Amino acid sequence: MAIEIYVVGGAVRDEMLGLPVQDRDYVVVGATPEEMVKRGFRPVGRDFPVFLHPQTHEEHALARTERKTAPGYHGFAFHAAPDVTLEQDLQRRDLTINAMARDEAGRLIDPYHGAEDLSRGVLRHVSPAFAEDPVRILRVARFAARFGFTVAPETQALMAQMVRAGEADALVAERVWQELAKGLLEREPSTMFAILRDCGALERVLPQLDALYAEGRADEALRALDAAAEQAAPLDVRFAALVRALEPEAVEALCAKLRAPAACRDLGVLAARHGNALADAAHLEAEELLVLFEAADAWRRPERFTALVQAALAGEPDSEPARQRLQRAHDAALAVDAGAVARDYAAAADIKAAVAQARLAAVRASIK
Repeated sequence: MAIEIYVVGGAVRDEMLGLPVQDRDYVVVGATPEEMVKRGFRPVGRDFPVFLHPQTHEEHALARTERKTAPGYHGFAFHAAPDVTLEQDLQRRDLTINAMARDEAGRLIDPYHGAEDLSRGVLRHVSPAFAEDPVRILRVARFAARFGFTVAPETQALMAQMVRAGEADALVAERVWQELAKGLLEREPSTMFAILRDCGALERVLPQLDALYAEGRADEALRALDAAAEQAAPLDVRFAALVRALEPEAVEALCAKLRAPAACRDLGVLAARHGNALADAAHLEAEELLVLFEAADAWRRPERFTALVQAALAGEPDSEPARQRLQRAHDAALAVDAGAVARDYAAAADIKAAVAQARLAAVRASIK
């Protein structure tokens, strides 16, 4: 049996969309692990046979099928053998737009009509086996946020059925955060939450955010998130813009549940605690601005304070006066030479008070 090599998945999809292709994944049909090693490929797969090309170092996986053996997404048994066909390998994939391949001559192999769904902007599951992996719920929502596609009604119904069956409860924090972080960095991140909400998954995996819908504050949070995305803000700013509508304790609970990185947690808590005051900065007095700077540790962490302002004002109407006032005041306070002030005092308490007074005077002068 001849060995055949195909480009598969996201590389085919993105090329058809006219998007840059970052990585190419390959499926090898008709080969054994021993034959791959003889050809110079280096084995790297732990759960199933994956090999690195000897020159390009691109991943080549043997065609395989998989079978569900336990709840969640860890319980799978894989079968890789020379008699596994390309169509069988593609059938195990999540969405039709990710289940296309090109052969070495560039011909498209599309047994599940992914090209048609791609042209229509539809996310549709390949087979009922979609329901065996709850991570796919998050991936569908993320792809919708990336491409602006709609979810096929039958796929949305299957996702809701998976949630009711308890599959979403098997998701671990690391995988949820991994998909959430990717989704937050997409061009329309609010779409991800709308889809998770529609199928019931948001309540299971992100209950603090789901509560915003019941409180009528979800639109505000998602508007802030999309505004941060339009500004091409980094991940921690987007996360903080999203969660600033929560109580600080709820942000802490959410971050603990997700095991979110410290930078996202800290900025999110600060945005939840001080977001309203920052948004009202155009009307704050010098003393109130100084309190904000102290609370945000703006002297030692000026870059984080800048990120906090961006998160707090994202999506806020007429926020420019507040932004400019904060910038002027912060710059003026930072310009105070604390070391020079300290040389005139001996006691630590006197030094602290004198530096605070100098900063207050600088802030007051900057906002006149």
